[in-house]
Amino acid sequence: MKTYDVLVVGGGIIGGSIAFDLAERDFRVAVLDRQELAREASWAAAGMLSAAPDSPAAIPLVPLARASLALYPKFVAAAESATGLHTGYRAEGAVEVICHGEAERELSTLVALHRGLGLACEPLPLDEARKLEPSLGRDALAAALLPDECSIEPRALTAAVLAAAEARGAALCPGVEVTSLLLSENKCTGVKISGGEFIRASHVVIAAGCWSQQMTASAPYAPTFPVRGQMIALRHSGTPINHVLRSERGYLVPRGLGSPQTLVIGSTIENAGYEKGITSGGIEKILSAANELVPELRTAEIIETWCGLRPGSPDQLPILGPADIDGLVFATGHYRNGILLAPVTAKLVGEWIAERRTSFDWEIFSPLRFRSATAEHSVNS
Repeated sequence: MKTYDVLVVGGGIIGGSIAFDLAERDFRVAVLDRQELAREASWAAAGMLSAAPDSPAAIPLVPLARASLALYPKFVAAAESATGLHTGYRAEGAVEVICHGEAERELSTLVALHRGLGLACEPLPLDEARKLEPSLGRDALAAALLPDECSIEPRALTAAVLAAAEARGAALCPGVEVTSLLLSENKCTGVKISGGEFIRASHVVIAAGCWSQQMTASAPYAPTFPVRGQMIALRHSGTPINHVLRSERGYLVPRGLGSPQTLVIGSTIENAGYEKGITSGGIEKILSAANELVPELRTAEIIETWCGLRPGSPDQLPILGPADIDGLVFATGHYRNGILLAPVTAKLVGEWIAERRTSFDWEIFSPLRFRSATAEHSVNS
């Protein structure tokens, strides 16, 4: 029977980052994934690194997002140094563009919200915006500069992090499906995998994204669900895009500054269950938003389309921390923020397993919040 210090269930950016952190702390770690490693939400992500909330529900996430963004340079340097792989990290900032509605009022609200949350945001006169991005469309009514935002190439990052974990001694195990957790006297002692084999460990970390809820013992703590997102990559031979561009309808993330330039554009937010597919309506929505931002893109070549399943949670916040079962820890439900939150998630899980304490108060994200809600519902029903 195989035995490890820690089993990480899920081989995306969250699971890989946790394994890298723990391996650097000299734990014997194995990463188990039901399919090929890094082929779900991490593979499908655009790579924007923004601590700004994308909805009112995400406002409680901002302090954690800011902490993770601050860790990014060191996180990237560690992964690249361990492997020699390039992750495409860029700290060029982003430009938020308002194309509809009462633009000046919306701009004032945007700036006030960001500043109130401790995020840098400056109104950007349109003539200045067009100096930064000459191909910006004429539909732009107002703009703001978000100088601290960054971007990265998620597929390259995840590959580097997993390779770094392996280089530090972690075992990477694709195609190994965990069917249940091994529980004994309120302690998690390992997992059972398809085929009936047991793998033992002192700690089990659930980082399986939208599949986290499919293990019976995990479901009460991690009621995750899939949220489909469709994406497009373009080959753009016109004026290079220098910054991440965002509007209320979509976004555009540049890869490199040469010409032709690859641009990643997105995205949709769809409750389609575990069904993965590209739809004409999804593609139309994404292209319409991108072409409004940069009309030159109407002649750009579509070089790839894809979709992924983000791990949603009932309150749109991640699920982080220990359960009330000894040895069981959760790091899932990151929704649209898995790439952004990977450094801080790995750091906190590593601290908890190694020291039983964390340098950041993660109580608001505890998996016990869902366990408590379930118990309260049972009492009231």
